[in-house]
Formats: sequence, structure tokens, C-alpha cells
Amino acid sequence: MAGRFRPPTRTTPTTIRGGHTPVPTPPHSPLDIGLTLGPLRRGPADPTFRVTPDGSVWRASRTPDGPGTIRVAVRDGAPEAEAWGPGATWLLDNAPALLGAEDDPAAFVPRHKLVLASHRRRPGLRLTRTGLVLESLIPTILEQKVTATEAYAAWRQLVRKYGDPAPGPAPEGMYVMPDARTWTQIPSWEWHRANVDGKRSATIVRAARVAARLEEAVLMDPPAARRRLELIPGIGPWTSAETIQRSNGAPDEVTTGDLHLPGIVGWALAGDRTADDEAMLDLLAPYAGQRHRAARLILLTGRVPPRRAPRMTPGDITRI
Repeated sequence: MAGRFRPPTRTTPTTIRGGHTPVPTPPHSPLDIGLTLGPLRRGPADPTFRVTPDGSVWRASRTPDGPGTIRVAVRDGAPEAEAWGPGATWLLDNAPALLGAEDDPAAFVPRHKLVLASHRRRPGLRLTRTGLVLESLIPTILEQKVTATEAYAAWRQLVRKYGDPAPGPAPEGMYVMPDARTWTQIPSWEWHRANVDGKRSATIVRAARVAARLEEAVLMDPPAARRRLELIPGIGPWTSAETIQRSNGAPDEVTTGDLHLPGIVGWALAGDRTADDEAMLDLLAPYAGQRHRAARLILLTGRVPPRRAPRMTPGDITRI
């Protein structure tokens, strides 16, 4: 049975097993674990996230009770979970929300044929709610103004170097991200080696120093939660939206300030590849209350405007 205690040292793995626990979800409601938890994965080699050949999803998280590993899978059509480590009980208690039990897909009404088709093809899509702010905020800050490849590599390097091995029988190479205090103590040269510039590293340090106040945002309504995050210099609307979508399961918090999303939405709904944030919000207005879900379904269609310029070239400050 899962326990609530702290390991004796930072590096001692704890393997307290949570057991196979059924995860309540709405009756007669399909669930696609991959689609639901996919936004929590930061690149194909994310050390905190793994999908195994049997279809199980493993996540290593730092909960209010400490590090923990959770494995979720669908058995005979029903989701179940097991967890290990000091955070196991917390993870199991929050597993239903993680798998979208608090989401209400019935509230969504497609207004465009493209969106309707995407919605019908993916009846198992749910919006996850992790209940954890910092674990989504820090990798989102790393993604500011750089390519996904750069951000994923930085996250992978820092988590492996400063995090804890995932408790329990997690797949090899899985780690729990560092705690807030550790983030504040990473030397400047290690940020540099991870190809993270001073602006992003300083924002992460500022956020980690007030981590407890930021974690309170999970108890707020999404607009108030975003305002709380945006009190930190370096955290703007793009970062707050991307974070609260995951931590709070916010169906209406659409991302603005993104390099690609307005053009994708504009192209998909109106054939307008030059759409800006204002045009995107106008197009998504019929989905008020569900704009994030609408944008997610549009992205899942894979319909993007033809590329007219080369991809953004990854930067490398480690050569400086």
C-alpha cells in the first residue's frame, strides 16, 4: 500500500507500491490515454514520461508528498493505475483528474465541419488536470522563444542531472524533476551547458523561489490562476496559458502569442494563413468556454498551411 513519508536521502529510491486501483471515469465514456496525457510529454525522450509497448503510460512527478511514479493503463476497457514512492497516495487520489474525469466533453459543440470530423474521430480525448503547477511551468518556460528541439534537450539534461530516479519499477532512465530549491541552486554554467539563456533561467529561478504560492493556482479559476503566474517577471500570456491548460484542465484557456497556432487555426477554419491572435480569437469565438479544446482538435487534424520559409534554426549558446 502506498505510504506517506520522505526518503532518508535524496538519492534513495523508494518502491512503495500503490496497487492496481480502478480509476473512476464517466460511465460509457471512451478514454484515449495517449491523447489525454500526450500534452504532458516534453519530447520523445522526456525522462519524466514513458509509453511502454503494452500501451501503459508512466509518469514521474514531484507531488506535495514527495516524488512518485504512476503507471496508468486500460484493462478490459477500464482505466486503472498503480503508483510508487512517497507521492504514490497523492498520485492515486488525483488519477481520475489526470485522466480527465473532471472534464466535460459533452459541453463541446463543434461549429465547423473540420472540427466536427476531428471530434468524431477522437471520442476518447479528455483534457487532463495534473494539479501540479511547477512541473508544467518550468518546461514551458524552457520553450519560450526557442525551437522545441532545444527546449526538450534542455529539459532532458537538467532533469537527468538534478532530478531523482523515479521510484518503483519505472522504466530505465526515468527521473522525477528537481524540487523547487534545487532549481534555484543550479549554477549559471550548468544552465549555459543546457543551452538555456539567462532570461529563461532567471525566470525559472524566480518562479521556483515562490513555488508554494504558484502551486495555489490549482485551486483558482483559470483566469485568476493565470494572473497569479503572470506576476512573475518573464511569465506572460503564452506561458501562463500553456501551464494552466495542463495543471488546471482549463478547456477555455487558448494560447496566444504562439508563433504557429494563429496561422494553423486561421488556415483550418478560414483558409487564412496570415491570421494573428486577434483573428484566431475571432474564429474561436463560437467555442467560448471550450476554445482550448477546439484548438486542440484543430491541431490533431494535422492541417497546417504550406511552409513558405525555412524552419527556425536551433540556437546554441554553449559555443559562446
